[in-house]
Amino acid sequence: MRKASLFSGIGGIDLAAHWAGMETVMFCEREPYCQRVLRKHWPDVPIIDDVRDVTREELIRRGIIGGGRTIDLISAGYPCQPFSHAGKRRGAEDDRHLWPEVRRILHEIRPRWFVGENVAGHITLGLDDVLSDLENEGYTAQPFVIPAAAVGAPHRRDRVFIVAYAEGFRREFSSRIAAAEQGSPKIIPDSRWFSKGGETLADACSAGRKERHSAAVTSGSGYGPRSGNPFRADWATQPGVGRGIDVFPAWLDGGVNPLDALAEFIAQYPQPALMGQPQYDWEPPRVATGVKNRAARLKALGNAVNPLQIYPIMYAIRLIDDWLRRGAG
Repeated sequence: MRKASLFSGIGGIDLAAHWAGMETVMFCEREPYCQRVLRKHWPDVPIIDDVRDVTREELIRRGIIGGGRTIDLISAGYPCQPFSHAGKRRGAEDDRHLWPEVRRILHEIRPRWFVGENVAGHITLGLDDVLSDLENEGYTAQPFVIPAAAVGAPHRRDRVFIVAYAEGFRREFSSRIAAAEQGSPKIIPDSRWFSKGGETLADACSAGRKERHSAAVTSGSGYGPRSGNPFRADWATQPGVGRGIDVFPAWLDGGVNPLDALAEFIAQYPQPALMGQPQYDWEPPRVATGVKNRAARLKALGNAVNPLQIYPIMYAIRLIDDWLRRGAG
């Protein structure tokens, strides 16, 4: 699968996509420090500074699409400041409200999949508009809240993830499942895979959406303490990192329970010790002096997505997409 990344930051979503076997073919990010991080790990992937410059014509000009090349998925961690409880919550009146640009790009590019990410404050401000816009653009969408604690992080960090797929894709998916139920398919995608670590927030149907809206979040999946070093330097160049891609064909063939495989994958990437607990040997010191680009790094980390948080979603998308591509037999 080929994906485009909007509001990329330091590439947390894109690292999860890499683990799931997707290829990011374009970034859109304006912060200079974040651009440096992206260029370090994805040196051959073009970066567009301004989301307003991401147009179908520009992507064709750069050779990103056209000539048989398409974009299967667009991810967008669009700015959270209009919705965050830490700000003034001005919503659409905030000049950093850039969701309309995401909608425009979806309209022009028409990917099969869209994955959006934002803060929990988006649930009560702006999310209904996003879901309605997606529906009007021909996508079926479902939001989920997954906290970082669900993958073993020492903090809660609730995030809203919006998973959307094109209506034509839904019809194909439904027809394949119906055909599979009459035969003996190797594997049928299960909706539980999307809700691992989080609960459904709202029905994607527009009728009565506001009345059904609720902020259901989980307290974590309880994978328990782990050991090892998550700060690996080879993830950008090793396609089989974390065994994610190495075992993927076995998952597709039904040889491994996908939920067990996801838990095993996540367990290989430990999180730092909780505050007040002794640090692991592999952790960097919590108090450091002379750190280069300290302010920029803190800002980038604050805006970033924990890749383990979104990896189950990216994996499930890849699994379903591959299953449909090869057929149910």
